[in-house]
Amino acid sequence: MSDLNQRIEQALEEIRPFLKSDGGDIALLGVEEQTVKVQLLGACVGCSVNQMTLKQGVELTIKKYAPEIQEVVNVEA
Repeated sequence: MSDLNQRIEQALEEIRPFLKSDGGDIALLGVEEQTVKVQLLGACVGCSVNQMTLKQGVELTIKKYAPEIQEVVNVEA
């Protein structure tokens, strides 16, 4: 696993307890250039605030660990 992927996984581990407390979770699908692709799971899928969670929670946390990341996108199943 690359250093970048490790840092992104570290960031996801930080945010995961908050998602799980609401019945959700998140999976890292991959990284393409400066974009991280994730999939919101469980209760996060139908949640009306999942885009806010993605940008304000997940993206900010990932950027804290990996400042070179420009964007985080949710890939729906």
